[in-house]
Order: sequence, then C-alpha cells, then structure tokens
Amino acid sequence: MPDDFISVIDLAARHGIHKQTVFKVLKRFGIEPTKRRGASNRGQSISYITQDEARIVVDALRSSDSSSASGDGDSPSIPEVLLAEKGVFYLLSLEPESDPGRFKVGFAASLPERLRQLRCSAPFAVVVATWPCKRLWERTAIECVAEGCERIHTEVFRTTSLESVRAKCERFFALMPKIAELGAAPNGGPALPLGNLGVTEGPPSVS
Repeated sequence: MPDDFISVIDLAARHGIHKQTVFKVLKRFGIEPTKRRGASNRGQSISYITQDEARIVVDALRSSDSSSASGDGDSPSIPEVLLAEKGVFYLLSLEPESDPGRFKVGFAASLPERLRQLRCSAPFAVVVATWPCKRLWERTAIECVAEGCERIHTEVFRTTSLESVRAKCERFFALMPKIAELGAAPNGGPALPLGNLGVTEGPPSVS
C-alpha cells in the first residue's frame, strides 16, 4: 500500500487497543476501510485506512482519555465503545537495576502489543503486576496510585517505594467492579520481564 495508508492491525498495535475497537470507531464516523491482499500477508485480506482517517481514530482515543479525566461524557465525538473497552492496568518497573524507583502505569487493551511498543524505549522493564481494568478508569487510577510520586512524563513516575505504589493499585482495584479479562496476570504475581509476555528483543534505548 502507499505510504499514506496504514493497516487497521498496525494502528491498533501502535496504540495498544483491539483492532475491533478501531473498526467500531471507524463505523461510528462512517469510514469504510480499503481491503487489499498481498504476498506479505499470505494472501489474506487486510483492512487499510488513510493517515487522515487514522488521525480521526487517534483523536477519538485522546478525547476518550481527556473525558474520563474530566468526567465529561457528553461529547458526541467520543465513541462509547472506547470508554467501555476492557483490558488491563499495568505497573512496570522501567529500570529495576539502575533506577528501581522509576515506573510506568497505564491501560492496555492488549498488554503484549503495548509492551512491544515500549521495548525500544524501555528494554529493561519488567511487569510488576496487572489488574483487569476498563479504559474509563485509567486516568483516575493513575492519579490515585501515583499520588505523592514525582511525575517524569505523562504515565512515568519516580517513587521511593514501588511496593507502596503496588499496594495503592491493590486498594484501588479492590474497590472497583470485578472484571474477568483473559490475559491479565494474577494480582500479586511475580514480576515478569517483557520477554515472558511474547515481547521480542529490540535494540537498546537511545532516549
């Protein structure tokens, strides 16, 4: 496909969401993907959208995040499917050996895909724990569990005790409705390196 097209699969993987969610957003905006077959995908039909259409999906995702942070659910541009999307809330230790207090938290509809995206910028990260979660809860969860921590980036923080952050996560999700989500590691399970979750080796970080 030309450079101005991107596959729905690639767009979903890039933003850590299910491809079905992308299709639902496209349908909401009346966008019809273009289907193509090729040798690189073993003759299977792959759905593509333009970069402009991809930006519409990304903007809808961002609107979803800002809405859940502000409590404003009235905007017609926010697909309800995004707010109701289920996945996991993850706690990552980014550099457990050299900087054990630096961590990342966030929501992922597909944890393995999200971790693949992070592999280049955080090659030494390990998954401390995950909890079944809805996208709608993400911003509230982050604000609660990272309270009192130094904010380095949007979802990256530094703490003097990663165990205290994990304990806050446990308390937060103990209060939330239970969600049965395949792929979520048991709460309190051992920390796992990214490679244990199907994440392939990548080049060292250059950031």
